[in-house]
Amino acid sequence: MVKISYLTESDREHWEVLARGKDTYFETERGDDDYDRTWRRLLDDERIRGICARLDGRMVAVAHYLFHASIWYAGKCYLADLFVDPEVRRQGIATAVIEWVARDAAEQGYPGLYWNTLEDAPARALYDKVGKFHKGLIHYGYRREPVSG
Repeated sequence: MVKISYLTESDREHWEVLARGKDTYFETERGDDDYDRTWRRLLDDERIRGICARLDGRMVAVAHYLFHASIWYAGKCYLADLFVDPEVRRQGIATAVIEWVARDAAEQGYPGLYWNTLEDAPARALYDKVGKFHKGLIHYGYRREPVSG
């Protein structure tokens, strides 16, 4: 049975293994400082949450999410990261995590839950079942480059 809980100080080592696994999977490079900063945010920032899922006592999944205001809605919850150890996928762990996050968000007054994924991500099979896909919605990002001078 899957047990889901908030991350605690004692989870750091196992969390980082899974967080680095997620970054490796998505070919994202981060420095040690990035993991340190994120860990502190997950534990210390009231708007940002980190949870883990354990199977038979072993941490097998992590998720990170944040609460934010919304123009048209009471508030929203953004599921920023969800990663399940490849060895235990397709056992309902990701579904349980999404449901847990949605429940926590609603209890905190943020009833809208959303997330992004890659168009060709294998997880789309699950997301298309549990989520509401907005066909035609395109995600854009913008980061202003620093002015050199």
